[in-house]
Amino acid sequence: MPLASETESSPQAAATQAPTRVPDPEFPYEVEMTLMEHLEELRRRLLASVIAVGLCIVACFLGVNRLITFLEVPAQGVTFLQLAPGEYFFVSLKVAAYAGLLLATPFLLYQIVRFVLPGLSVKEIKLLGPVVLGSSLLFVAGLAFAYYLLLPAALSFFIHYGEGVVEQAWSIERYFEFVLLLLFSTGLAFQVPILQGLLGALGLVTAEQMLKGWRYVVVAAVVAGAILTPSTDPLTQSLLAGAITFLYLLGVLLVKLLGQ
Repeated sequence: MPLASETESSPQAAATQAPTRVPDPEFPYEVEMTLMEHLEELRRRLLASVIAVGLCIVACFLGVNRLITFLEVPAQGVTFLQLAPGEYFFVSLKVAAYAGLLLATPFLLYQIVRFVLPGLSVKEIKLLGPVVLGSSLLFVAGLAFAYYLLLPAALSFFIHYGEGVVEQAWSIERYFEFVLLLLFSTGLAFQVPILQGLLGALGLVTAEQMLKGWRYVVVAAVVAGAILTPSTDPLTQSLLAGAITFLYLLGVLLVKLLGQ
């Protein structure tokens, strides 16, 4: 027979035992953390991201001459000048910084996903993969569109406009301000279908509602083309406005395929 002390201590031990937490099937990656633990995790991920970006910038700076030569290709027939001491050096830093940030983007996305994953529901987790992949592909497509279509069109306009009147000798710094701004603004503009897909997947808007507002979208695309393109020529602005309108219609089709 069990001793009296054993029978008495068993209920007390059971009472002091911590209750077992049942995982919530709606939040499969949920983790209980204190505020300080959340802040510590955020600090670690930010530090890792900063280190990754710094290493990528250094790596890009080591090969920055090739990057600059590649970005000068659309401006065939133009002579680039260094108008102030150190101008090319600071241009090199700027190009390396943009390229390094772009190179480090997959690691940054990974850190963001790992940080927010415990707070996401099953539905949100299912959206996460397609959103991240689609956003990345569209951003790269925006860069390619700007480099192979927008830049040659804009630069050709400016070169031929002053042909025979002025010599085409451009400031290296001003040129790269133009190029980098056009590349990254176009990459951001290509995120339109992703935003539409998110709104549709969350049930905030339907494909029919989006399609009804196409007139406003065309006006907004023209305004965005004028704002996002650093040049004032109508050809570049029209190309970007047309691309944004096409992407919006593509987003409408995406929402329709999602059943909204």
